[in-house]
Amino acid sequence: MGELEKVLLYFSFKYNGNFDDIYRAVVNKEIINEEYLCDKLKDLKCRYTTIVSSDYPEPLKSVTCPPFVLFYYGDLSLIDEKTIGVVGTTNPSTYGEKATQYFVKGLVENNYVIVGGMGLGIDTVAEKETIENTGKTIAVLGSGIDYCYPPQNQQLYDELKNNHLVISEYPEKIKPKEKNFLARNRLIAGFSSSILVTEINLKSSSMYTISSALDGGKDIMCVPSAIKSKNNGCNELIENGAFMCNSLEDLFKILDNQENVKENEDDIEME
Repeated sequence: MGELEKVLLYFSFKYNGNFDDIYRAVVNKEIINEEYLCDKLKDLKCRYTTIVSSDYPEPLKSVTCPPFVLFYYGDLSLIDEKTIGVVGTTNPSTYGEKATQYFVKGLVENNYVIVGGMGLGIDTVAEKETIENTGKTIAVLGSGIDYCYPPQNQQLYDELKNNHLVISEYPEKIKPKEKNFLARNRLIAGFSSSILVTEINLKSSSMYTISSALDGGKDIMCVPSAIKSKNNGCNELIENGAFMCNSLEDLFKILDNQENVKENEDDIEME
């Protein structure tokens, strides 16, 4: 472990992964307590990477306040695969659940890694559907890496730890706070090449994921909502420029176009 990695890891433990506190500690050149860090490392069950480590996820370097340290269980290389965030309401209708299952199944069959937050509602539906179709998923937590939230997702959490990727900027068993979930959503956007919204209420915290993705120049794709649904936010997003997805054909037409644009950009850079 390099000296700077050690410093960042120490501050991450001391300040519970809070970006602003860690930043101030680094700027002020706080002295680290070697004994404290040693004790923390003895109890550490997960793996970690820091912003100065060679395996730190490249996509996160361009997000707002990239985490100094990421704690994780599972396969970090999933971040390098074709990824798509699937987000939405914590209280979906049957329509929203069915739409999520339909699109996720198609994405998995086309080798996309599904990114979510392991929250209630659309997150859970998307991640379970991915597993049922033998796909791969990344869950970004708003709690400490060793704190399963919501608790009713313990079985899902264990499956993701063992066979997929669970990742958090918060160490140990830090309990979730509302601001942590908002911070978490910028990472979901960072890990995702684009975002699919299957059902959403415009007051949902997932809107922060969408905002972060737009800031990163990423496409937002939405499944149209039922007219009188309380979760009809997708319709308004479509009205404001999001891509409408009525079918898998619609979705893959947009995704294929993304790939073509990226290939053209890569060719121009090589020239």
